[in-house]
Amino acid sequence: QVQLVESGGGLVQAGGSLRLSCAASGRTFSRYAMGWFRQAPGKEREFVAAISWSGSVTYYADSVKGRFTVSRDNAKNTLYLQMSSLKPEDTAVYYCAAGSTIYSSAYNKRPEDYGSWGQGTQVTVST
Repeated sequence: QVQLVESGGGLVQAGGSLRLSCAASGRTFSRYAMGWFRQAPGKEREFVAAISWSGSVTYYADSVKGRFTVSRDNAKNTLYLQMSSLKPEDTAVYYCAAGSTIYSSAYNKRPEDYGSWGQGTQVTVST
């Protein structure tokens, strides 16, 4: 199990940027593909981005491709999501998650493919 804590959320104007961080505990962080998901009020949790255990492979939802960048620093046990050109429709609680098994695919985009979750951080984009 990997314990995860997100930070970096907040209120930003449309067109602005934010960087989310996800701090992981445990020595096995570097063995897990990691993902970012988000959930807006009244909507299902949706996939945002994922990155392989090594960081060499990334995968994005079409809605954020070209605007968001996922990265990781395995030496610091930290996952990042750099969000740019933010839109009001990006408003949601953002969650980081670790793959349910070590060395799982970075192309998993279903919540059930992830076994550990953070508590979430709110991102609000105003017009």
